[in-house]
Amino acid sequence: MSSSPEKLLSRRGFCLCCMGSAAYAATNGWLTPREAFAEARGLVSLIKDSAAVSPIVTHNLRNNISVLEGSGGNIAVLTGSDGKVLIDAGIGVSRPQLTRALDGLGADPITHLVNTHWHFDHADGNDWLHSAGAKIIAQANTRKHLSEIQRVEDWDYNFLPLASGGIPSEVFANEHNLKLNGASIGLKHYGPAHTDCDISATFAEADIVHVGDTFWNGIYPFIDYSTGGSIDGMIAASDANLAATTNDTIIIPGHGQPVSNKVELQGFRDMLVAIRDNVAKLKKQGKSRDETVAAKPTAAFDSKWGQFVIDSGFFTRLVYEGV
Repeated sequence: MSSSPEKLLSRRGFCLCCMGSAAYAATNGWLTPREAFAEARGLVSLIKDSAAVSPIVTHNLRNNISVLEGSGGNIAVLTGSDGKVLIDAGIGVSRPQLTRALDGLGADPITHLVNTHWHFDHADGNDWLHSAGAKIIAQANTRKHLSEIQRVEDWDYNFLPLASGGIPSEVFANEHNLKLNGASIGLKHYGPAHTDCDISATFAEADIVHVGDTFWNGIYPFIDYSTGGSIDGMIAASDANLAATTNDTIIIPGHGQPVSNKVELQGFRDMLVAIRDNVAKLKKQGKSRDETVAAKPTAAFDSKWGQFVIDSGFFTRLVYEGV
């Protein structure tokens, strides 16, 4: 690995890259990011250690909407007289850097937070943001998962419940609409996709949509089967996102380059479908999971999508579980 952890963080800005670069630094290079991913129990701590020192990069979009990159998942912020509205909370130890970045967007207080799903790199900051004034809104399953111990089998890790202040106080099942700072914000549940609680947040007038972890821009995604995710659900969410956007829509992915578009989303969807079909064919032939990995069903996509922590073998294993 030729890039320093700091360069990786500034270039990519998603927690799984933080995971890899932090593990690399912590082991003086003896663990690669891919090898380190298998050590997820320690890596959750490494992610948090990395987030504690990583810079936050602000990307200004339009209609007073920005994206903050560098603390777990990409965070959208709408500013205005009704206060700052955040889509996702990042990781709690990033509070000092996030506070500075938010202050840089104006003096409006923090008043609302929406979680796109329950994962800690999107919701770990809930408690401090609530203490700063945010009302937390999420899909009902997000509140359920954040209120209980959650085990992610593929990380071999048990996540403890959040403190009471970090639990969403307002939840919905399928759709919820907000009108804040002159913006119409539509929240919509996908059904099971990356997890069972993923939602999109659409800023109608600005033609901007945050699609959470249903879209990983330029990297193979993680799929959390432990809480209802599946490869078919990811594809269905991609189809829904494509149907709801145009070539002028700014699309904010959960991870990866934070300012994206329909062309890049289409490429992500096509990759998912092709690999799903390749893996399903091998599994139907009776090949075991390891035999399927050895057959390299992702080969045509690895140079673009498989260069970070979730490599071809890990992603193949995830897909195999769901076909």
